[in-house]
Amino acid sequence: MQNIGSKIFTVFIIGLLGTLLYLTVFSDGLGQAPSVSVKTSQGQTIQLDKPLKPVLVNFWATSCPGCIKEMPEMAKMKQALGDRFELVAISMQYDPKEQVEKFIANNPYPFTFVMDSDGKLAKAFGDVLLTPTSFLIAPNGRIVYQIVGELQFEQVAERIKRMSPQL
Repeated sequence: MQNIGSKIFTVFIIGLLGTLLYLTVFSDGLGQAPSVSVKTSQGQTIQLDKPLKPVLVNFWATSCPGCIKEMPEMAKMKQALGDRFELVAISMQYDPKEQVEKFIANNPYPFTFVMDSDGKLAKAFGDVLLTPTSFLIAPNGRIVYQIVGELQFEQVAERIKRMSPQL
């Protein structure tokens, strides 16, 4: 009997891991982006469920080592791909405003920073609690990539290139 139970458990775990892999890597859609808007550094408003070009949304915190580690790589990706996509870094509600402002002042990265002071943005994206958490939104408003943890930069850059071919 124990052998049958362990086989069922193993099949369940393999199925669960397969589903997670499919949803995070191979799926063309993880649902519609929430109907929220953010302002870019240039003062433009992006409606995240209708962005017109790809948008990478990154939830981060100053207390998160992985978040701080990936910021320079995100900056390199933004510089390399330029206007082919928008990059929005959203600080978590629990992050002290002064600490976030100091970080941004000391690290003038070439993307938009947004403070989620009331937690509404994290809630809109499914109650984001862990950082870093990132979402890549296609021009049609569909979430096509999601990860909890550091970004897989080559994979994300390739998806952005496919969604926004340069003419």
